[in-house]
Amino acid sequence: MSAFNQHPDREFRARELHELLGMPTDEASVNVTRARLGRLTRQGFLTQPRRGRYQKRT
Repeated sequence: MSAFNQHPDREFRARELHELLGMPTDEASVNVTRARLGRLTRQGFLTQPRRGRYQKRT
């Protein structure tokens, strides 16, 4: 959530978040992040303006 708080108007892909935060970009790690982003979207913290893109709900 820190990346979304720092850039509230920006849309992120899961792999971009990994690169921004210095996390490993292997497919398994990125898939875990995708699942977490989906959960945050369902809980109302994020929106999904386009397929595969996530943004902080304003």
